Amino acid sequence: MPVVRFVSCLVLGVTVTAPICAEEAVKPKGVVELFTSQGCSSCPPADAALEKLIRQGDVVAIAYHVDYWNYLGWKDTMSSKENTDRQYAYARTLGRANVYTPQAIVNGRAHMKGTDLQAINAKLDGLKSKGEGLTVGVEAAVRGDELEINIGPGTGKANVVIAYFDKEQVIKVEKGENTGREITYWHTVTDVQTVGMWEGMPLRIVLPANVIGTERRDGCAILLQSASAKGDPAAIYGATMLSAASR
Repeated sequence: MPVVRFVSCLVLGVTVTAPICAEEAVKPKGVVELFTSQGCSSCPPADAALEKLIRQGDVVAIAYHVDYWNYLGWKDTMSSKENTDRQYAYARTLGRANVYTPQAIVNGRAHMKGTDLQAINAKLDGLKSKGEGLTVGVEAAVRGDELEINIGPGTGKANVVIAYFDKEQVIKVEKGENTGREITYWHTVTDVQTVGMWEGMPLRIVLPANVIGTERRDGCAILLQSASAKGDPAAIYGATMLSAASR
């Protein structure tokens, strides 16, 4: 599938330290959310697999660092209770009693071990072939001092969710299972916000452009995500991504 990168790229002004670029695939084939931890010895291969997935250019791929491994002696510098809560919410949606790392959630519909890049791509392709891929168009672009999100028509009801991320960080782990390792982390989520609701009709949302490009917000993934009856995250109908140019 052909990929179009850097659809638009423009400087936003003094509040932004780097140009913000629309870095979106033409209908990305899916979304992968990796739940990982700096304190988990099984996670570095999954962190490396996520980088490869990002470099493919046809998947919206982001990482959430959970906090339940912090008791092992190393407090994950990117972890948060909110990330752990999101993982447990997915467990409820998927009918699971527990969580694990590294866990990849695919399109909000399935889970699998986060280390197997080939299996993750196979799952993305399989979901797409069953009509459980990204079926609703989502586009985003920065225009002047505005971040504009446009969502196409479709069937169903979903939230418009923005997951802000830090593009790349290198961390030297000094305690715990990964003591002495220097690990590179990509697209680490720093905040998640719901900014609107979609009910099947075309929708346009405008936000201040400076919500990205600030400290610890190098970009964002925009997810059109349904919710379970209990309000937990569920199937993702559409997605795109905006990222800042390399500093």
